[in-house]
Amino acid sequence: MSQQTFAFGPVLVRPPYDPELVPGLAQIRSATPAISDDTLELIREITVAAIPGRDPVDLTVGGRVRVEELTIPVADAELALCVLTPAAGQGPWPLIYYLHGGGMVAGGRHLGLEDLLGHVADGDAVVASLEYRLAPEHPDPTPVTDCYEGLRWCAENADRLRIDPSHIIVTGTSAGGGLAAGVSLMARDRGFPRPSHQILVCPMLDDRFETHSSVMLDDDGTWDRNGNLYGWNALLGDRRGTENVSPYAAPARATDLSGLPRTFLDVGSAEGFRDEVIEYATGLSRAGVSVDLHMWGGGFHGYENISQAAVAKASFATRTEFIRRALER
Repeated sequence: MSQQTFAFGPVLVRPPYDPELVPGLAQIRSATPAISDDTLELIREITVAAIPGRDPVDLTVGGRVRVEELTIPVADAELALCVLTPAAGQGPWPLIYYLHGGGMVAGGRHLGLEDLLGHVADGDAVVASLEYRLAPEHPDPTPVTDCYEGLRWCAENADRLRIDPSHIIVTGTSAGGGLAAGVSLMARDRGFPRPSHQILVCPMLDDRFETHSSVMLDDDGTWDRNGNLYGWNALLGDRRGTENVSPYAAPARATDLSGLPRTFLDVGSAEGFRDEVIEYATGLSRAGVSVDLHMWGGGFHGYENISQAAVAKASFATRTEFIRRALER
């Protein structure tokens, strides 16, 4: 790969994509424009719509899941919370508190929920997904504060949700993974609630662009360094890359990772978040946290959506099995 100039230095070499993923990558890139002020509203529409070529997701799983759309008080607003509960049984169940992706600027509470439906349909968990406010209209600290307050509301309303407030799994994908990590730090520091696990899927953790992988993609993959810069700038504004950024907003900045819950992390080898995920896993381990880290060869950001690819099947099965064991605790 030839080097090109960029605000943070030259483009660096990346590992090859898994050949089975390449056709799907081409389809994603053709259907999704590069993010900018001009395309943001279109991207927001895309991320809350059904995935092209797939049937709409039946959140009820044929009646096995009860779907409740709540409005809850969070900080200075009222936000939507989608709650999925087993249709059979009385609970209390463990809670999977899910935060959607979308680069801090897009997405909605139903994005990605299909990956967790099986745990609810099987009667093993309740899932709650918050419609947190998005940047740039609502910059930091609003998104992570919304997410923490939503988690606290769930724990304080355990009887209403029929959940066990001592058995909470915090999880998210991409920006949602970064917010999940920030929420876990905030919950530790505030002492309530105390999640039992965090599951961070290709999380967005670091605003500084100091790692190899953070600058190795330019008009390449699905979420390159230009898109990532857009997301971080929308969230942090002029503070991005300075010392005036909280670890709740960018968890890679945390200097104390002790006392955090058991953690599952996964990431593709050919995506921009690779190095920050590996470094975060190392920091957690050094702080005495039990960590499961998986790096999937040839995976780009969002590769798990190419469901027919072997690497996507393997990563989904591995994560699903970890969640199953976490629910049994």
